[in-house]
Amino acid sequence: MNELTEFSLPLRVYIEDTDAGGIVYYVNYLKYIERARTEFMRSLGMDRAAIFNGELMFVVSDLSVSYHRPAFLDDQLHATAALTSVGGASLKLQQCVRRGSDLIAQAAVSLACVSPESLTPRRIPKPMLDTLRAALNSPGE
Repeated sequence: MNELTEFSLPLRVYIEDTDAGGIVYYVNYLKYIERARTEFMRSLGMDRAAIFNGELMFVVSDLSVSYHRPAFLDDQLHATAALTSVGGASLKLQQCVRRGSDLIAQAAVSLACVSPESLTPRRIPKPMLDTLRAALNSPGE
């Protein structure tokens, strides 16, 4: 099995991310992985204009999160995104939040490509699909 190409986004934990005890509130990990996913797509040349162009958009169709350790106020974290599969109208990613080598949270995320008008599945355009498949088949860093 090939090692996954993993995109990594550095993050700092701010007071707004934490509860009264200075521990990151669980839902904020979803924000962290969303930011990593967005920047990963941007790194592939798929910025907001390319994805939300009136013809298509990606929506989360399935999400599973496991929390392993807490993160705290002022921690330096990395949120990651790695494609695990690309279908004609969907993507699957493995995403993590880490503090150094410590795994904080891990998520399996499925995205569906849909028509913005009907919110029904639609095929990913071929140039975008080719880019995603190339990223999927790239050797890990």
